[in-house]
Amino acid sequence: MKCLFCHNQSTDVIETRVSEDKTTIRRRRSCQACKKRFTTYERVEELPIIVIKRDARRERFDRKKLLSGVFKAVGKTTVTAEQVDQIVSDIEQDVTQKGKPEVTSGYIGDLVAVRLKGIDKVAYIRFASVFKRFVDVEEFEKELKKLV
Repeated sequence: MKCLFCHNQSTDVIETRVSEDKTTIRRRRSCQACKKRFTTYERVEELPIIVIKRDARRERFDRKKLLSGVFKAVGKTTVTAEQVDQIVSDIEQDVTQKGKPEVTSGYIGDLVAVRLKGIDKVAYIRFASVFKRFVDVEEFEKELKKLV
């Protein structure tokens, strides 16, 4: 690591700490030439995940957008904000660990639907009605019967 002050290439690591969320490593360094100290941070470079929409458009995965959609589905139910955050975190981790740079919106929607179905049936039906784009009442009734 190059010294910030004298640009010498030789520095020593004095102390290393992992951040609370375990995503960053903080290192205190000392320059061998000028003896000044400085701090560096190390974190994994995240690759952007592209979501392929139904109409073939592509956009970056947006955690906030996913959170907003799930919050709309769980509105006025017993699902807590912590549960919603956990659902979104699990899906984000699943998509990231998949190791592919692109994922379909249908795949993400299926993941949300499965998790909501296990937590709150009303939230699941709300989400499914938008996600699956029910055309008529019969399709909606079929989905309700699957739950019962």
